[in-house]
Amino acid sequence: MNIACVQMEVAHCSKADNLKKAITMAEKAVLSGADIVIFPEVFSTGFCYEKITSLAESSPYPSLDELIELSKNKECVIIGSIIEKQSISDSFAYYNLGFCVEHGKLIGIYRKSHPFKQERKYFTAGDSILPITLEKYGLTIGLEICYELRFPEVARKLALAGVDFLVTIAQFPNPRKHAWRTLALARAIENQMPHIACNVVGSSPTSSFFGGSLIIDAAGNVLAEADDKECIIMHAIDTENTSKVRSDIPVFLDRRADLY
Repeated sequence: MNIACVQMEVAHCSKADNLKKAITMAEKAVLSGADIVIFPEVFSTGFCYEKITSLAESSPYPSLDELIELSKNKECVIIGSIIEKQSISDSFAYYNLGFCVEHGKLIGIYRKSHPFKQERKYFTAGDSILPITLEKYGLTIGLEICYELRFPEVARKLALAGVDFLVTIAQFPNPRKHAWRTLALARAIENQMPHIACNVVGSSPTSSFFGGSLIIDAAGNVLAEADDKECIIMHAIDTENTSKVRSDIPVFLDRRADLY
């Protein structure tokens, strides 16, 4: 199973341009053999707070239409996040909505449960952390979003729920490259499962980004790593290797759940 991370620059508030680029890069990844294509956090708009009321989407999320069609035609899986709005009484609630599309269907969502700093002014926190099941592969994905990389409890909860690999989609900014790489490796090593961490490059009105997307195996080996430019990184993930890694060092058997 080949997994591709699309490390792209996100044009602030430019949904049409970002979607066009995302489709082009996803098509390139699939033509190169990708089964699963992963985009960064809020890849279609960036954190466009000044236009959030017009750019946010409600179900069935029109901006996903082309991605759904691509996933159907190319028989692939596509993962990312967009800004969602839900009508509540006479107002709206906004969420950072992670999504997973498989073969022409929206098969799973995850609302970011740990908004970061300014995000708290605009986004409601999600209240559920659950695996997403891929129908074709019979595998489950654990999806987390950006800041949640700093919360080992999120990845551990997903690992204990039996996910086959972890996906982190992010807009992780400068100067925190060391933290990004260290935490991404730690989440793979401590949970003994593959981890795909997909970041952005370029800049926004408030931040600049270093990229550094990673594909890591269950033993913590880096299989592919991006620089600070737009690119696609791809590598095969062997989920069966997880059993060997966990057999060699039985962390999950040795856990003291009675203590913690």
